[in-house]
Amino acid sequence: MELSAVSSGIGALDDVIQGLRLGDNVVFQVDDLEDYTYFVKPFVERALKDGRRVVYLRFAPHPPVLEPWQGIEVVEVDPSPGFDYFSREVHLIIEQHGREVFYVLDNLSALAVEWATDELLANFFQVTCPYLFELDTVTYFALTRGQHAHGAVARIRDTTQILMDIYQVNDVVYIHPLKVWDRYSPQMFLPHAITSGKWQPVFGSGDAAAVTSSARRNPLRGTSGSIAPWDSVYRKLSHYRIVGPVTMDTDPEFTALKQELCRMLIGSHPEFSKLADKYLTLDDLFNIRERLVGSGRIGGKAAGMILARRILQTTDTTDPSDYRTSSPPDFSNLLEPHDSFYIGSDVFFTFLVNNDLFRMRLQLTKDSQFSREEFDEVERRFLMGKFPPAIMEQFRNMLDYFGQAPIIVRSSSLLEDSFGHAFAGKYRSEFCANQGDPDNRLEAFCKAVKLVYASALNPDALSYRRKRGLGESDEQMAILVQRVSGMPYDNYFFPSVAGVAFSRNLYAWNDRIDPSHGMIRMVFGLGTRAVDRVGGDYPRMIAISHPQLRPEVGRKITKYSQRQVDVLDLAGNALVTRPSVEILAKRDYPNLQMLVSIEEDGHLQDPISSRISGSPQNLVLTFNNLIRRTEFVKIIAAMLARLERAYGHPIDTEFTASVDSSGRVRVNLLQCRPLWLPGSAGPVSVPEDIPAKRTLFRASRMISGGVVSGVRYIVYIDPKWYDAIESVDTKKLLGRLVGRINSHPNVEQGGVIMMGPGRWGSSNIDLGVNVGYSDIDNASVLVELAREEAGHVPEVSYGTHFFQDLVEAQIIYLPVYPDDPETAFNDDFFASAPNSLTDLLPDAGEFARLVHVIDIPAVTDGARAVVVADPQIRQAVCYFAEDGG
Repeated sequence: MELSAVSSGIGALDDVIQGLRLGDNVVFQVDDLEDYTYFVKPFVERALKDGRRVVYLRFAPHPPVLEPWQGIEVVEVDPSPGFDYFSREVHLIIEQHGREVFYVLDNLSALAVEWATDELLANFFQVTCPYLFELDTVTYFALTRGQHAHGAVARIRDTTQILMDIYQVNDVVYIHPLKVWDRYSPQMFLPHAITSGKWQPVFGSGDAAAVTSSARRNPLRGTSGSIAPWDSVYRKLSHYRIVGPVTMDTDPEFTALKQELCRMLIGSHPEFSKLADKYLTLDDLFNIRERLVGSGRIGGKAAGMILARRILQTTDTTDPSDYRTSSPPDFSNLLEPHDSFYIGSDVFFTFLVNNDLFRMRLQLTKDSQFSREEFDEVERRFLMGKFPPAIMEQFRNMLDYFGQAPIIVRSSSLLEDSFGHAFAGKYRSEFCANQGDPDNRLEAFCKAVKLVYASALNPDALSYRRKRGLGESDEQMAILVQRVSGMPYDNYFFPSVAGVAFSRNLYAWNDRIDPSHGMIRMVFGLGTRAVDRVGGDYPRMIAISHPQLRPEVGRKITKYSQRQVDVLDLAGNALVTRPSVEILAKRDYPNLQMLVSIEEDGHLQDPISSRISGSPQNLVLTFNNLIRRTEFVKIIAAMLARLERAYGHPIDTEFTASVDSSGRVRVNLLQCRPLWLPGSAGPVSVPEDIPAKRTLFRASRMISGGVVSGVRYIVYIDPKWYDAIESVDTKKLLGRLVGRINSHPNVEQGGVIMMGPGRWGSSNIDLGVNVGYSDIDNASVLVELAREEAGHVPEVSYGTHFFQDLVEAQIIYLPVYPDDPETAFNDDFFASAPNSLTDLLPDAGEFARLVHVIDIPAVTDGARAVVVADPQIRQAVCYFAEDGG
């Protein structure tokens, strides 16, 4: 044998396959676990005799392949948390043990049962075996014969170095090598009868035919049915569906099978599973599967949408007093038809595995310093990836179904939109105008899917996961493909109304508002402008308890109204932003009178008919008639109330709406998830007797209150200096610098108050510092400064993804007006305090004029900053305390 050759411990087997080699992955397809054990024990005995390290990976419920044995290290790994966790743990074990280790694994078929699909089993093998090969290990695997999909076995065969069938015919055990990489002999690939002496190859045509035909009854079709529950449970439930509801209502096996199918499609979160079991019917689950590309779960966003729609359409007579309207609306007539497809979570991992992205993903999830610039390379790698032919064919069929109707490709990860973890705006959604010939539409769609997949690794998402202890959780990216709501108008496509609605209002701008009734934030056109923090533009905010009570009054209504509209340009085949005056130039948009008011001589008039005259420049998007003359607000109120009652928890929704000439409103519910509410440690009292020299500033209009004490650092970006920066690149670098400060160990440990101009996180870099969630996630307080001469204006954009991040992370938001005497802004302190920027980041000296890092204890002889914010009276103060609070 060659120098790299290794003995299997069975001389006859070494003769048949010309011995093992370092790097070999050896798969035994067996009917019985004892057949696998027959080969494992001699292999381990010989390895120990030769001084090899032997590791037994134990994960299956079957009896141990190896009993406790001196010299063998047994490592138990739990596959129940999912493919992602299990694969990561196994890779870590392999990495820690290093080169030339000999491994024995339990029967891999147990993974298919645990994870529900053969696809994930094949993915695990395909990402693990090359790593074992690189480290010159020798590894034994077992697989149950005839119990897995042909495609999965084919992928295992393509990846492994050695694949052998072990079977019995007429009480004789045969071994049949199917693949032996880089080795060959004239008899190697014949069945061999295992006897006490030399193993005998089966030469004779009659004997060979008898043996192989008995062992492999369907040689071309593979297996007739997989043991993976994905297929077996579906087959059993299909039978129940045919038999009818009488049997289903009385058979406990049906209930158990339905719950298992629900877990495979929806997930296993206890609270969500309880709701799904109560509301989703077998037809609902089958409809999901029939519109599923590939296999696996549909993710949190898709599951939340489906469940919420079913809750609304289910008649609930148990508590009619639940609704905040006199008569509950019939949502079966009010909801637009649901028309979506899903790309199963298994497809995501298959894409990673097939395109050599899985190990890159493992490394990036460990890297806390991963930057946005590095993420550009990640996106490039993902865009180069290819999908399997079978998946591409399903993509084509789906696009044929939609024709040239616009669609949106939305992230729907396993953790997304769950109880306690919204992931709002962390992952990508991509609109597809879906115009052009089929090949071009398919290319654009695949690009959108790849960008959504890549967004699972964007720095904000990774930071969010780490902050919430989800770094090691099984996070798979499913995708929701939805038909875009709306209608074509003047070469554009968009809905009349879109927005977000919350069953609780955390931003009550008037004492008359009842926060328990909720709030609506809506726009004309696509809903992106309702959830993204955009510059110089404002959605309509509606307090459901007092719909006509606006945050603005008088002429400010026009100033703080929507001026830009996001639409799909059908001619340009792209998502674009257009001025509202351009979209409404013809003044013939259907039922425009419900959406606009007319400004005349500084006063707003609501149209009294569908005929609207005058200049488009005088049209202001107020939605006044929609609010006053239709049931729109009552419908949304009833929707929120019913969903909150079913969830047992406040909720957050996304929707579109349309209104006809008679004032009839229809709603399309696009998303529903639990709403995170800030906790309260009890009443907060804002101190009034703080000496002026110890006061930094006072503020109002915070979203959530609380007390933050012992803060060591302040990051201060003066609005006047920021406004003087002419270079866009410099402003972008400023955002990255804030991110580096935020992630510095001293800042993480000591706490930081971030103070900057205008709107943090705005898409318009002139209006505020361009940061993402990962750039500010260690902040205790976020302050937006408004200097009159700089023109920066804070906006309490409650309802945007950015502000959901602040609320969920318990970051107190404070708008501060330094030029207002009531703010008591301590200009002298900020002007005179030494700048510690280069103490933290020695290479950042060029930004010292723009970014002021104040180490408070160093300036105040050991004192630290305290912030007290009372949301009831909407007052806050920041001051120094020698004991840190």
